[in-house]
Parts: sequence; C-alpha cells; structure tokens
Amino acid sequence: MNPPAKTRHAYHAAHALLPEGWAADVRIEVSAQGEITSVRAGAEAGDAERLAGPVLPGMPNLHSHAFQRAMAGLTETRGAGDDDFWSWRELMYRFVARLAPPQALAVARHLYIEMLKGGYTAVAEFHYVHNQPDGTPYANPAEMSLAHVQAAREAGIAITLLPALYTYGNFGARPLAARQLRFRSDPRAVLDLVAAVHASAPDDPDIRAGVAPHSLRAVDLDGLQDLLAGLHAEAPIHIHAAEQTREVADSLAWSGQRPVEWLLEHLPVDPRWCLVHATHLNAAETAALAQSGAVTGVCATTEGNLGDGIFPMQDYRASGGRYGIGGDSHVSRSPFEELRLLEYVQRLVHRRRNLTVGASPAVGTTLWLEACAGGAQAVGRAMGALRAGCRADLVVLDGGHPDLEGRRGDDLANAAVFAGAEGLVRDVMVAGRWQVCGGRHAAEDAARAAYRIAVAELLA
Repeated sequence: MNPPAKTRHAYHAAHALLPEGWAADVRIEVSAQGEITSVRAGAEAGDAERLAGPVLPGMPNLHSHAFQRAMAGLTETRGAGDDDFWSWRELMYRFVARLAPPQALAVARHLYIEMLKGGYTAVAEFHYVHNQPDGTPYANPAEMSLAHVQAAREAGIAITLLPALYTYGNFGARPLAARQLRFRSDPRAVLDLVAAVHASAPDDPDIRAGVAPHSLRAVDLDGLQDLLAGLHAEAPIHIHAAEQTREVADSLAWSGQRPVEWLLEHLPVDPRWCLVHATHLNAAETAALAQSGAVTGVCATTEGNLGDGIFPMQDYRASGGRYGIGGDSHVSRSPFEELRLLEYVQRLVHRRRNLTVGASPAVGTTLWLEACAGGAQAVGRAMGALRAGCRADLVVLDGGHPDLEGRRGDDLANAAVFAGAEGLVRDVMVAGRWQVCGGRHAAEDAARAAYRIAVAELLA
C-alpha cells in the first residue's frame, strides 16, 4: 500500500466511466487532500501515473450491519413452521447476544477490507448494538460505535457511522423484549454517540456521523422530533421502512397509515434521508417518496435472502426517484452482485430484459452511475463520480480478467455487472490513497486471522 499522497498527483486511464459515460485517455488530477481537481478526456498521459486498467468511480455501500457478516450462511436451514424475516430475526438475536467490542472490531475490519476489494470505497454503518448483553451501558457508552470507527480507519474505508435510535419493541410504544435490550437508546444517548464519533476524529474527513431511527416500530414521534432537533442540519438520517408485509399491516393497525405514508406526512423527509428497503409501497407512496428527494437504499442480496419482496424500481425511477445499494447482512460483499440481482428481480417481475437504462442504453453503466450518485447522497459525501470537486475514489478493474477481456466502455460495464465473478477489481484508491494494490490489501492477512478468531469465539 502506498503512503498518503503529499502533493498534487495526476493519473491517466485508457478508459474511465465519467458522469456522462465512458471516455478514452482520461487524465485525473488529485489534490494533496485527496480531491479530484481536474478530469480531462482525450488527454496525453504526460507525467501522469498510468493506471493498470479501466476505471470506475468508487461505490458507496449505504447500508451495513457489520456484525452480521459473521453469521452469513448460518440461517439457511429450515426450522419448524414458516421460515421468514421474523424467524431469521430470532436467530440474529441469539447470535448478537454473544458479541463483544473486540469481536465487533475484528469482524468489521475484515468486512471493510472485503468491501474495498470489491469496489466499495465508503460505508454507512447502521449501528444498533449499543449496550452490554444484559442491556446496561458500557463504561464508555460509545465503545461499540468507536470499534466500528477504528475498524474503518484501519481498513482505509470512509465511514458514516449511524447510531440507531431504538426505544420500543413494536408500534404503539410497546416495551422492548429482553433480547432487544442491547439495542436500547433514547434521543440524547444517540446524539451523544454522534458527538463521540466526531470527537474521536475531529480532523478526519473520512469519519462522519448521522443518525438512524431504527424503524417506526422502534421509535415514536416525540423521540423522532427530539432526535432531529438536536442533529446537525446536514447530517444523514437513515431508517428501515416497509421491509415486510407484516410491518405494513402492523403500521396500518397502529395508525391507519402505511409506514412510508406515515413518514412522509409526519416528518420533513428530504434529500438527507435514506429509506432503507422501502420494499412494500403502493403507487402513491412510490411517487411521493421519489418526489421527496430522499434516497431509497435497496439491499438486493439481503432482501432476496430474507424473502422480503421486490422494490418497485421501475415505477420509482419513472417518478424521478434516487436509489443506492447496501450490503446489509453481507451475504454478498460485491457491488456488482448487488446490482445484478437488483436488475434480475425486476426482469422476473416484468418479464422483460434490460429495464434499467438512462442516458446510456447499457444497463451496467446506468446501474453503476445511478447507484453511485444515490449512495453518495445517502452517505453525505461528495463522491461517486469522476469529476472535479469529488473525492478521489478510483476503482481500477483488471482489464485482463477473463470476464472483461476485450471489452470496452458499455460492454465492459455490462460484463462486470452481469458476467463478472471474483477478482474483477485490481486497485482501489480512497481519497487519494491506494488501499488495494494488485488485488491485495496490506492488512488483509492480519485482519482475516483476527476475524477467524472472533468467529470461533462467537460460535463456540
């Protein structure tokens, strides 16, 4: 891994995906602070460092529960009765009951390195495991939150830490169950966690914080209003919404309104909001959510794994809606796989092909650019595009990979999303610093060893 750049540096890509589409002979100049200052297509390389393959902007991962990486694959055996999100949740409660801060750090660090190697360059960590297993706070209430910040710093990925407000067990201010006490928080506690994150890295632009009201079933209007009143005006706000049909039914029984309908009526949902999943929307909600300017966080591999349902992507995009992608439970750590499944489930619903197109008729190009833009908005960063003013996050593909061999431009993006396998990414830069070189991260071996120990302890 190269040390941080000290002065302005220039890079030259034979092919790069710019906001307007693919371009050849692209010179990218980067400041000492890791910001892109200039992008020119059709340029000579000159004194620029030649990049080893085609270049994509780094992808934001807008929804992560890092600890769930360690339980991926452990819930795929059918139990008694129906098996759905709610039965999966019971298994998750049992697993998380054993998680301690050192294990959380080890799991998150390994995961974040995996993300980098897959082409993600920023993560929004939706963090709700605040307390000790019996529900009492740690001596330092921010210990679990700061473990994730440390993991991100050691991995070299940018993080937006989103401590969750989790006050109730269900709609109507039902009390928390014993197994939910690890998640318990109130608005003041969440705002204190935000302050602790900022205090831990006051001069590091790659460490930021927002908030995450867990879901409507876990909060109430007074708590939401108190939380928002104490929050910085530009901080991101993420919330799980309408993931399950039972959640929609419970919301209707509680308020007479569907979850997204209630949110849009009672709260100032605007471009700093991200509604994660938003799977079960009616036509009015779909149009209104799109018009709000908020981002929808689609987590296709997790939604498929849990049997959640299918987001109404085509109607939402037709209404001008913005979206990004999240790894969520991390059954996949690849943005290419998230985008592939996102498109495939739409094809299954509509029984047509090549649905997600925009300025480019290439689905792979369109998906990458749109998910980058929506994800950047959701994590609250100037990133996700190769243009001046954005953070210098470069994903250099291995142009000699068998799945990419001979492809250029839109054909290359389509191959990466729809025909790609492991090893597509060669080098990854985050804010002007190379974090992955030649397909390897400098800390991956040590991180993997610590991860293996943590998983063994959790499963013992």
